[in-house]
Amino acid sequence: MKPAQRELILGGQRSGKSRRAEQRAADWLARSPAHQAVLIATAMPHDDEMQERIARHQIDRAQRVPGLATVEEPIALGPALARLSAPQTLVVVDCLTLWLTNLLMPAVPAPQGSSAASLEMVQASLLRALREARGPVVLVANEIGLGVIPMGREVRAFVDALGRLNQEVAAACERVTLMAAGLPLGLKEPE
Repeated sequence: MKPAQRELILGGQRSGKSRRAEQRAADWLARSPAHQAVLIATAMPHDDEMQERIARHQIDRAQRVPGLATVEEPIALGPALARLSAPQTLVVVDCLTLWLTNLLMPAVPAPQGSSAASLEMVQASLLRALREARGPVVLVANEIGLGVIPMGREVRAFVDALGRLNQEVAAACERVTLMAAGLPLGLKEPE
């Protein structure tokens, strides 16, 4: 399999997408002692259950990929990716869905307000950092557009926004993988 500079891993909840990204990081670290890997975590602990979930993920990740460093960045993802990207460093972003949720949640102010124009600017910053990345990047996102059409206007708007974001990120990546039941399906491969 040809290496990809940028990969998007999509899937539903518990589909195996984060594990796949972690395996990419473990493989990268095993290739050379000079390699480093860092995960940009986008989750925000809004309640007790989410705090417990984050703590569990941190423990599990440390056991599966001990050399994977973690940086928490729930909002300024583009600048974080630009800052952490380096030729010998693989960056894992987990996950774009939570990042978009953080930007669109009314309780959490998005950079420069919450208008559609500012959301486009923040997403453009991420896409620019992705295209200019100096090392490999693996991004994780949920595919939530395969079910029924949501009833609420806000939920429909979120599904639409995530679908557009996933399409733009997929276009900027050499590899796109869809995960289902822990199994990968290659949607796009490097030429």
